[in-house]
Amino acid sequence: MTVNEGVDPDDFAHHIAELVRTIPKDPEIVRAAGLFTRALTAGGVIQAFGSGHSEAVAMEIAGRAGGLVPTNRLALRDIVLHGDAPRSELDRYDLERDPAVARTILDLAPVHRHDLFVVISNSGVNGVVVELATLVKQRGHDLIAITSRAHGDAVPSRHPSGRKLTDLADVVLDNHAPYGDAVLPLPGGGATGAVSTITSALLAQLVVAHTVRDLLRAGQVPPVYLSANVACQ
Repeated sequence: MTVNEGVDPDDFAHHIAELVRTIPKDPEIVRAAGLFTRALTAGGVIQAFGSGHSEAVAMEIAGRAGGLVPTNRLALRDIVLHGDAPRSELDRYDLERDPAVARTILDLAPVHRHDLFVVISNSGVNGVVVELATLVKQRGHDLIAITSRAHGDAVPSRHPSGRKLTDLADVVLDNHAPYGDAVLPLPGGGATGAVSTITSALLAQLVVAHTVRDLLRAGQVPPVYLSANVACQ
């Protein structure tokens, strides 16, 4: 058996294409956009957090060309960049499993009472994301989760409370990634072809598009970034 047997890139493309057709029909996207619109209308900021590859989705929300200006990205590295933690902390293998890190990140952030939080985590069970979500709700903020229900349902929480991100969010956006994320089985076990970053980015962009439409319908000028690589007229 060659290493290529059983892996067809076209299967991955077809799988993603089907998700691109079905995910936009999720009514939770409209609910999430409603929370975005409410926060922005009240003068709030969209605070986005993801660790690991989920940070790429936070980057789709905060500081993105064509995206909303009142946004901010929170990250694990904030404990070093904005706090007093040593650089070596970022090398800890268990950093995103430590609930205490979440409080530090949140306390360092420029957060106001009308801000809305988007927490992105494929599993939704690690200590940082669950603790951050817990603190966000305790402080009275709306919370949107972008996660995989299939993966989160298949694994136990790593937070002392036993709760998961989906237990705390006001709106849960399911990225439809399978348990383990990848969809193309390998002959010797395991799989390749990860789904979550693609579908989570799609969800983030759909929420932004719905929010912009809502603001336009309300007679407001949407605060949208222009690409730095586009000449101003």
